[in-house]
Amino acid sequence: MRRVAIALALLVAVTAAGTALGTRWLTRSLEPLSPGSSEEIPFTVERGRGLRQVASALENAGLIRSADVVVWVARLRGWDATLKAGDYDLSPGSSAEEILEKIIAGRVRTYTAVLPEGIRASEIAERLEAAGLAKREAFLQVVEDAEFARSLGVPADNLEGYLYPETYEIPGDLTAEEVARILVGQFDAAWAAIEPEAAGLSLSKHEIVTLASIVEKETAAPEERPLIAAVFLNRLRRGMRLETDPTVIYGIPDFDGNLRRRDLRDKSNPYNTYQIAGLPPGPIASPGADALRAVVKPAETDYLYFVSRNDGTHQFSRTYREHVNAVNRYQRGGRANRSRNP
Repeated sequence: MRRVAIALALLVAVTAAGTALGTRWLTRSLEPLSPGSSEEIPFTVERGRGLRQVASALENAGLIRSADVVVWVARLRGWDATLKAGDYDLSPGSSAEEILEKIIAGRVRTYTAVLPEGIRASEIAERLEAAGLAKREAFLQVVEDAEFARSLGVPADNLEGYLYPETYEIPGDLTAEEVARILVGQFDAAWAAIEPEAAGLSLSKHEIVTLASIVEKETAAPEERPLIAAVFLNRLRRGMRLETDPTVIYGIPDFDGNLRRRDLRDKSNPYNTYQIAGLPPGPIASPGADALRAVVKPAETDYLYFVSRNDGTHQFSRTYREHVNAVNRYQRGGRANRSRNP
């Protein structure tokens, strides 16, 4: 009996020692490969890749100690089917569990795209490509896809004007359509804030967005937007043409920066508000919240004209005579701001 007791004691001791060693080995295998390191290594989890493939790639990239241990831990915790594809910035200073948790949470690398108010869809496409988010041509194809625009609830055949200007942090593995959905989604949020006030107007949603885009292009001074909107609305009510340069420019392919007299006489340009009455066919840029709100709640004024003071602001006038005097004062020796002449 004594020998049996000793044998059992030895077995228990060996088992305990083995367990301790196993626990220590497991813990060690999950520890950071380079403790204290702040280095970040680009790592891509490709769509359709399984746990074993991802773990092996992590080990080969020098991010974890043991792919086998990571696979075992992930399956034990039920994480094996929750890895999210995308581009990540991972550090060998993180533990294997921290790295797994980041991939499971989908905390992918994001890219910054700064889209200011008054930007056109073609310019947005260029900025998205420069940011590494979408190829220019692929994004423009999405913008011009009438069926896609309608699927997003856009009341037009393209997305011009509905790609909301904002600073975005966007994952880099999205398609051009997915990026467009994000931008239109931001527009929808901005529109929802003013929709109750817009409901009582005689203008449709598309007309409001169109006019707001013109207001956006006419002034960068926030306090002037309600006045600019009021001028255009007053002209529309009186049956006066808007006569605004930005719309003409929008309708000129490959505009070279020089607006010529023949451009203002061109009746084939559907955006030539010197020749057509009313609003142009659609927005000419992406209006921000202030421009949209200015159209919905314009200033209460009877102004019909405005001219640049050459300092970023404008002089507003009620009569044509006042306007001519303002043009002479602020545009001496230069071309008057024709966009407000009757």
